[in-house]
Amino acid sequence: MNKNNVAIERIINGIATENPIFIMMLGMCPTLAVTTSVTNGIGMGLSTTAVLVVSNLVISLVRKLIPDDVRLPAYIVIVASFVTVTQLIMQAYFVALNDSLGVYIPLIVVNCIILGRAEAYASKNPPLASTFDGIGMGIGFTWGLFLLSAFRELFGAGTFAGIQVMPSIYKPIDILVKAPGAFLVLGFIVMAMNAMHIKTRANDVAEGCDNCPGCGAPGADPDCEGKEGKKA
Repeated sequence: MNKNNVAIERIINGIATENPIFIMMLGMCPTLAVTTSVTNGIGMGLSTTAVLVVSNLVISLVRKLIPDDVRLPAYIVIVASFVTVTQLIMQAYFVALNDSLGVYIPLIVVNCIILGRAEAYASKNPPLASTFDGIGMGIGFTWGLFLLSAFRELFGAGTFAGIQVMPSIYKPIDILVKAPGAFLVLGFIVMAMNAMHIKTRANDVAEGCDNCPGCGAPGADPDCEGKEGKKA
């Protein structure tokens, strides 16, 4: 596979095939917490994307130098370094956004999307592919946050990115910009995906799938013997 094909495949994978929010159901904490406005959603998505791309690149470059016994602590140190740089930049140039996102910026360090891609992809693949994997996953994450935040802000507050767009006679649905609103909107999206027969990680868990090789699921465990093997 040439470089162009790798780039396209990794980006499509992150946006659609393994979208971290809607397919893999990863990063649910910031997804549910910060999507009260489009500005917050995009800001969180771009911050995570920046950390994801650079950490994937660095982890891929040093993957052969890190002993297996300490690889996860090493990944966390690498990710934490870039999160610190990102937070300092936001504190200097995007003060209002940094204050709005609050604790969720430093919590990028333990975001399961970041560590998951480091362990599942960057630690096993060359730098170029790992970089585009980070770009694809970051775009997919940002896209998911944008959809959720746009819906919640538009119908929950009548605004879009802080600008009033709904007519004055519109009565906002206040619950959408509160904590239960995040669960409701995400639940309806998953329901629509189920109606369209789009499989998600939640379906796999509910149906008892352990990602055996037999189903051909992304990230299948090569050592898994399958359900029948386990029963035996």
